Amino acid sequence: AIAGHVGADNVAALLAEEPETLSQPALIIDVGTNAEIDLWDGQQLYAASSPTGPAFEGAQIAFGMRAAPGAIERVRIDRESLAVRYKVIGEARWSDQWTPEEPPAVAASGICGSGVIEAVAELFLAGILLPDGRFNPDSASDRLRWEGKRGAFVLARAEETAMGQDILITSEDVRAIQLAKAALYAGCKVLMQEAGIARVDRVTLAGAFGSYISPTHALVLGLIPDAPLDHVVAVGNAAGDGARIALLNREKRAEARRIARSVRYVETATHPAFQTEFVKAIHLPHQEDAFPHIASLLPPRRSAPRGRARRRPRSSA
Repeated sequence: AIAGHVGADNVAALLAEEPETLSQPALIIDVGTNAEIDLWDGQQLYAASSPTGPAFEGAQIAFGMRAAPGAIERVRIDRESLAVRYKVIGEARWSDQWTPEEPPAVAASGICGSGVIEAVAELFLAGILLPDGRFNPDSASDRLRWEGKRGAFVLARAEETAMGQDILITSEDVRAIQLAKAALYAGCKVLMQEAGIARVDRVTLAGAFGSYISPTHALVLGLIPDAPLDHVVAVGNAAGDGARIALLNREKRAEARRIARSVRYVETATHPAFQTEFVKAIHLPHQEDAFPHIASLLPPRRSAPRGRARRRPRSSA
């Protein structure tokens, strides 16, 4: 183990991924309720944990569920027409390919972590969400619903779902994702500040959940710092791979002990920069940091709407 929430599984992941062989700065992130973050700056390994909470796993989300048949796992929103299509676990086709004659094998019954991340990112790219996370009252989407100043978006209409009820992305859902991604991003920035670097060349997403995160949507959301898209990779269960390596090779077991001793642990909870970085990272994708590798995808920065009447979509979804 290294310290605190950064334990033997993190050492095993480092053993498997061998970041010290890279010539450029790199992050390894195991996304979970407590995200484990490792940074290689070219000379030194740093490690930290960040309390992201359960939102990435579908918990604390209005229609959240685990990644099981019926869970919405992929979301796309057309930038021009604002048409929505999605995929559910257990059905190979996208929802716009379903017909009464060929209905889905499994109807939508909720949304899992990867689906929530893609939904929030797609809503932002389509201009339905503003950078501060509020639903845009000037959006032309007929899927937006309002209750006072609080908005909700109909992701799947009642006739498409297993329970005959609309599946919504609510303002509270968006906020939960913002807080979770801000904690993760702030943890990355704290390590980068400790190392004295402004950018990384590679981001490795480890763990079961990391395997299902779309690199593009992770960057759009500001879940991770900017990096070349083809250098954002998912590696699955890196900790399990490292454990097997250590079991089968005595020299690798010795290397694991060396890694545990050499990693510099940074406590994010008490770090003076964490809260500042956290607040800046609540915005989509970030209040200040640039994302040049996805700049062409991002909507133009705009001021919050002022003085315009809120459009009330029809009540039926």
